[in-house]
Amino acid sequence: MDNGNQLIVDYLTSVPAWYLATAEVGEDGTVQPHVRPFSFAMLQEGQIQFCTATTKDVYREMAANPAVELTAWKPGSGWVIMRGQVNLVDRASEAVRLAGYEHMTALGESYDGPDDPALTFFTIDDPRAWVCDIDGSWQPVEL
Repeated sequence: MDNGNQLIVDYLTSVPAWYLATAEVGEDGTVQPHVRPFSFAMLQEGQIQFCTATTKDVYREMAANPAVELTAWKPGSGWVIMRGQVNLVDRASEAVRLAGYEHMTALGESYDGPDDPALTFFTIDDPRAWVCDIDGSWQPVEL
């Protein structure tokens, strides 16, 4: 399990940005997909921690519909896909919280330190992942 999660984190942290897809269901029932760049992922006790802010649309969208998919393309290594259900319970350790804070502020975001309540961490429950190649192969990653 840890090797698969490490593989995913290695992919995500080896590129400048990877992409997270959410979906918003409108009042009329229409679904609007949203894809945006992310760049923080870190292992904590075998689980991948991701970082965002409670003030962002992505957080609101994940709270309303926890189904997400992420992908990253690593030149020469194909791409990775991971799907699952977001768990918004913030269980980030002090070390992960500090690393996330430093990463996000380096991107130009502003927080009142690593314990700012707007800065939040999430995980993905029941994840499924694959490493894919241009030849059409999808190799499952055991998580």
